[in-house]
Amino acid sequence: MAFHGHLRSGKPVSPLDSILVVGTGLIGTSVALALREHGVEVRLADLDPGAVRLASELGAGLPWSAQEGGPAFDLAVIAVPPQYVAAELLALQERGVARHYTDVASVKALPLAQAESLGCDVASFVAGHPLAGRERSGPAAARADLFLGRPWAYCPTPETSPAAVETLLGLIKLCGAEAVRVGAEEHDRAVAVVSHAPHVTAAAVAARLAEAPETALGLAGQGVRDVTRIAAGDPALWTGILSGNALPVAKVLEAVAADIAAAAAALRRTAGHDVPDGEPAPGGRADDLAGMPWVTALLERGVTGTGRIPGKHGGPASVYANVQVIVGDRPGELARLFQVAKEAGVNIEDVRLEHTPGLPLGAAELSVQPQAADTLIGALRAHGWHIP
Repeated sequence: MAFHGHLRSGKPVSPLDSILVVGTGLIGTSVALALREHGVEVRLADLDPGAVRLASELGAGLPWSAQEGGPAFDLAVIAVPPQYVAAELLALQERGVARHYTDVASVKALPLAQAESLGCDVASFVAGHPLAGRERSGPAAARADLFLGRPWAYCPTPETSPAAVETLLGLIKLCGAEAVRVGAEEHDRAVAVVSHAPHVTAAAVAARLAEAPETALGLAGQGVRDVTRIAAGDPALWTGILSGNALPVAKVLEAVAADIAAAAAALRRTAGHDVPDGEPAPGGRADDLAGMPWVTALLERGVTGTGRIPGKHGGPASVYANVQVIVGDRPGELARLFQVAKEAGVNIEDVRLEHTPGLPLGAAELSVQPQAADTLIGALRAHGWHIP
């Protein structure tokens, strides 16, 4: 049965019986999988027939061709790179494919401006962006639960019809995401800070590993994996994203680069080396105890910034106790570990794994509520687990 629901406020949302997803990459296919779990009829289109075929085999929906007739879809979800959204929207609207339209691109101002320039019907279009993803791409990486609890930005304009907004809100609800209304330009400035610039920064750090000696790579721990994980994303996809949000991202990167350059200058002075010509002294001073207090201040600002990242379910950041457990690299080890926690009545808020190079074991770091840490440690030891 298709979705005919209500928002938490009790306001009805438009029914969604049939949806077209154009673009069967990670996000498009994940949207389709989420909708199929609610019985919505989903059709799939992509320039790559292989991607459509794989998405369809995964249960995301049936292939669709532009030559097909039939009634209009309730909603068309345009899941293509930002620079192609407007052209795709125009082509779909000229065929009368759907009653309403949205997109999932991570840039909003550019597609909206291009849509107006091309003469698209902006009343039936609501720009959207689910803030969820993975370092992997393509339909094979898609998950029906990708959006659960994640923010989904939507950017209606004064011309957007209320019916189009309600239809998109129905989609967001079905995907399990949290709708966040925001202006397009404000959205782009925000994602420059929390997504786009961090990706470039992670890539810059990861690029150092491309020529790093084997000794350095052999010493790599969880820290460098955490910092560089997102750098594994598709370069072609990210080039399109960054070019579509170029100025906001550039401003953030310039601020990050200034901090990094000042930190480098401080460390050079500490090591007794002069700062190269043209590089800034830390904090603009050359006599600040070799600049290390400035480095400390930067690290403290980093701690403050990390603490401002919302916690689970979008609430305030939580402080958890971390319990480390040595686990063997064998099938079923994590299941046994979680079973002990379940029997002890302890909820695991988060888990991180760190493998030990050259050994068939590693460490699982379990994040739990502080008051539950001793209970979990006692239960684990009672079942023979080694707690460092």
